[in-house]
Amino acid sequence: QVALVESGGGLVQAGDSLRLSCAASGRMISSYALAWFRQAPGKEREFVACIDWSIGRNYIADSVKGRFLTSRDNTKNTVYLQMNNLKPEDTAVYYCSARPRYCSTKENEYNYWGQGTQVTVSS
Repeated sequence: QVALVESGGGLVQAGDSLRLSCAASGRMISSYALAWFRQAPGKEREFVACIDWSIGRNYIADSVKGRFLTSRDNTKNTVYLQMNNLKPEDTAVYYCSARPRYCSTKENEYNYWGQGTQVTVSS
């Protein structure tokens, strides 16, 4: 079983930065890929970023490439989503998710999900 807890969301202005955290716990977490998805009101959940836990390879969606980065702290079992130059269209609930080993952009391939954290960007 894997448990995920997101934090760091909030209300910011366009152009600001925000860092989300996802604290992971559970057996074999070191062999899981951890991803970020987001869901804006009235829209489907979409892939944002992912990092292979053991290899550390990053995947970033084209829509946020150049502005968002994901990283990990193995000592804290925590994954971060650094969001820079935020835009109003980044407003969404951001979810952390986990699946064994390798990253995927497909949400139905993830086994575990956090409760989500709200990010609101005002213009």
